[in-house]
This record gives sequence, structure tokens and C-alpha cells, in this order.
Amino acid sequence: MIGSSARGRRLLACDDEPQILRALKVILREHGYDVLAAASVEEALDAVSVAPVDAAVIDVLLPDGDGIELCRRFRRGSDMAIIVLSAVGEEEQKIRALEAGADDYMTKPFSPRELLARLEAVLRRAYSSRVDTVLASDGLEIDLAAHVVRRDGQDIHLTRLEYELLCVLVRNEGRLLTHRALLSEVWGPAYADDTPVLRTHIARLRRKIDPAGAGVRHYIHTEPGVGFRFDPR
Repeated sequence: MIGSSARGRRLLACDDEPQILRALKVILREHGYDVLAAASVEEALDAVSVAPVDAAVIDVLLPDGDGIELCRRFRRGSDMAIIVLSAVGEEEQKIRALEAGADDYMTKPFSPRELLARLEAVLRRAYSSRVDTVLASDGLEIDLAAHVVRRDGQDIHLTRLEYELLCVLVRNEGRLLTHRALLSEVWGPAYADDTPVLRTHIARLRRKIDPAGAGVRHYIHTEPGVGFRFDPR
């Protein structure tokens, strides 16, 4: 249930538009978050220096600076979950935010339900221990010790690259990963710009792990021009 893990979580909401900041405070507090509000980079830095937070929702355009640069500054000294908000839906802006350390990016206007769902996802990713030798999510199971992948109890044969790609995606469940990040992690920095290779392997991986038939769940979702997200739904 959305909000079930919010109790006791402290969150920073940073937006210079008063109506949006009020809405964020209402939405998040109603779902159990302890919300610190800020309308500028300076206010955000001051708030977090006094009371460390578990997560931050940051607008890109702030009166005294860039929300993406604020994200980068937070990321240097914290593993807080970060979602960046903007009225700009340009791919380059999204990539800048993700490369600065944001866990996710949302374009205004957005629905409260989507914000809460994405916030829960990035919090799970940021604060889950992931020390188990088995990663499991909605019928898909990866046994890291045995290098075995199963869907609904049935073994699935993956190539080495497909397996490594799936592991990176599952470990970052709910987080949007850029093409460059995935290529660098799985293939190495020399392949960071080889997007067609990544798309080919994602297509093959989907054919193997997604159940056949209409109306079934899909594990890997595409953000066109930006990257991919593992999010069973």
C-alpha cells in the first residue's frame, strides 16, 4: 500500500512555486512523511544541514541556483533518495539530472499517486540492504550464487551479458538508469555511447523474461531517449 513505509521518514520538498510547495507538503504529510519545506537552494542546504533527510523532491529551476546542481551537492555527502521535478521534459535535462545523482525524474504536471509510488520505489532502492544471495521481484528470481534466473519457478537461459544487465536493473529496481550508465556498468566505459547494442540486448532480455500473453506484467520499462527502469507492474 502506498505510504505504508513512509512513517518516520523525513523528506525535503524544494520548489519555488508556493502552490506546488503547499501541495507537496499536504500530499506527503498525509502519507506519513515528516516534510521539511524549502523554496531555494540556500533554504534547502540549511534545512538538510540541521535535520538530515531520507529523501528529497527537488525542482530544477530555483531562484538562487540550479536544482540539478543542488542534487549533485547532496549526492556528494549523502545516499538520500532524490527525485527531480521540472516543467521541462527535454531528454537532455533528464539525463543531466540522472547523471548528477538523481534516482528519478518527473515532469510537471504529475499525479500525486505517481509521485508517491516513485518515491516509495527510490526509497526501497536506497535503503534496502540487498545483501541476500537471491534477488526476487514479482515472480522473477535471480540466484546470484548459482547464476540462475527463474520466472514463476521456471529456469530461464540468459547469456552472460543478458544476466549482468538484468542484475544491474534489478539491483536498481524503480530507478531510471540512463543508456550511458547501463553500458558503462555492463560493457565498460569504452562502450558508453553504443546505445544500439544496449537496445538489442534489452529486446532479447524482454523476450526471455516477460511472460507471454496479453495483459501480463512487464519487468523492464523504457524512457524514450533516456534509459530503462526495472519496475514490475
